[in-house]
Amino acid sequence: MPTPHAYETRTAVARKGKKFFTLDEANRSLVYVKRVVTDITECYQQAVQVRQRLERPAGDAVADVLRDEYEQSMSHLNDLIDELQQVGVELKDFEKGLLDFPSLHEGREIYLCWHRGEDRVRCWHETDSGFAGRKDVRLLEHARAA
Repeated sequence: MPTPHAYETRTAVARKGKKFFTLDEANRSLVYVKRVVTDITECYQQAVQVRQRLERPAGDAVADVLRDEYEQSMSHLNDLIDELQQVGVELKDFEKGLLDFPSLHEGREIYLCWHRGEDRVRCWHETDSGFAGRKDVRLLEHARAA
């Protein structure tokens, strides 16, 4: 049986229920995940707009309608976030559509990182470094070859 490459982790469970993605799995999941992220960013923008309108003085009837609309938007947003969580993906930024796919590399957890507009997962980062610490996934491939 071939040994898995360092950056190509198997679906593993380090913590109960946690999914770890290989780079290929993360890229394949984008077909679905992209649609959910698009819905999230649109729903988030709508909620922000409704919230801004709610903060302006208006009649009680208008405020009631806006509150209901805001609550519906937030409920829908939470449902969409739950969809991503069920896939095993972590949403990091509503506006950018920034996602992290938990993965393993050299025995430690890392994140494969993607944001709306990218055609595939191109970057990764340590769990404590975030977006600013993004590195090219080719570095993972290089470490595997070494």
